[in-house]
Amino acid sequence: MVEKEVVYVVSDSVGETAEFVVKAVATQFNGGQVEIRRNSYVDDFEDIEDVILLAKKGRSIIAYTIVIPSLKDYLDRRANEENILAVDLLSPLMSAFETSFNKQAHHRPGLMRKMDEEYFRKIEAIEFAVKYDDGRDPRGIVKADIVLVGVSRTSKTPLSMYLAHKRFKVANVPLVPEVPPPDELFEIPRKNCIGLIISPDKLNEIRKERLKALGLASQASYASFGRILEELDHAEKVMKRLGCPIIDVSNKAVEETAGLILDVLKKERS
Repeated sequence: MVEKEVVYVVSDSVGETAEFVVKAVATQFNGGQVEIRRNSYVDDFEDIEDVILLAKKGRSIIAYTIVIPSLKDYLDRRANEENILAVDLLSPLMSAFETSFNKQAHHRPGLMRKMDEEYFRKIEAIEFAVKYDDGRDPRGIVKADIVLVGVSRTSKTPLSMYLAHKRFKVANVPLVPEVPPPDELFEIPRKNCIGLIISPDKLNEIRKERLKALGLASQASYASFGRILEELDHAEKVMKRLGCPIIDVSNKAVEETAGLILDVLKKERS
């Protein structure tokens, strides 16, 4: 089996420019079968270490657009130490500007966003929602404008994406009895957090349909009333500890729930 070829696109901003350049190059090689994995808003050494750890496991290249000197230097050094090819897509042209036009670069990420601030705020929020979906990285909780908590199948991810299109940075965290809620949830202001609840009957119906779509038996524990009641009881206790506003999403469309969330936040923050 041929090992997958991967290009890790790393940026301290959205990363669209770097991804576009990589795709343009990839098409010159039999249509570009290489896998591209974008890592946006890299803003600390830990983010870079995450990419290095993945890249050194296989046939990989790192292509980056990082303008913060300390991060760029760190990435260059670590890539060299791990024998990973890292390609700087900006510095050669920036150097040419400085030499030919006798100007100095600002070395600040995200300046291009000011050309169309609303558009790029939306892109940034969408990238944020993807990066911090389903509690995969608790660091996003303290960076988010809105944090959604609730049991599985309470529309946390669709709501995160819908609100992201309205330029809110949203993180969401599943509440599961067997997994303690992240400490970060208790460090943020209560007005930043929204609890999502749902009726047991509706949740049972949704989970059965989900299992059916996955080709699994509808009698699985995931959809059983006993399990559902246990999860909802646990979620209610966590939400009481958080002291956060709670919205019942039973029989509500994503758009309706999103409107209620924004109304609640407006009242909480006024």
